[in-house]
Amino acid sequence: MSVCEINGKRVDFKAINVEDDMPLLWALRDELNMMGTKYGCGIAQCGACTVHIDGEAVRSCVYPVAACNGKKITTIEGLAASNGNKLTKIQEAWLKHQVPQCGYCQSGMILAAEKLLRDKPKPTDADIDAAMSNICRCSTYVRVRAAIHDVAGTTNTRA
Repeated sequence: MSVCEINGKRVDFKAINVEDDMPLLWALRDELNMMGTKYGCGIAQCGACTVHIDGEAVRSCVYPVAACNGKKITTIEGLAASNGNKLTKIQEAWLKHQVPQCGYCQSGMILAAEKLLRDKPKPTDADIDAAMSNICRCSTYVRVRAAIHDVAGTTNTRA
């Protein structure tokens, strides 16, 4: 049985004929038409596929659907919905600091940043370095750091 909650809605993967060993990423994209979570590497290294599972930032490309049973999953599509259908503070800061360039990695980056700020509301640069392991080919890391510091009200020592 693989029943979970995705963005506040009950999903029964068996009812839509999803195999237990299918990675969550492909179930989201191919079966549920949620295109915000991106495929990057397929080996949990780049972070483009990051979602929240029970509040933890998880790389969905290697997370089997069978492991989703009973879990609460939030994708980039559900982030604003969980905030009263308004952008979250980190999403607003992403726009303010013009973080996205190509935008491909942004959904995973935003979800990783949300988790970081939930765990450490006043992160240091070292905290940001440790938590933001997502790869951005456009190299907007300085803007990512600025956006996180802006939301946290902390000082960016590497500006």
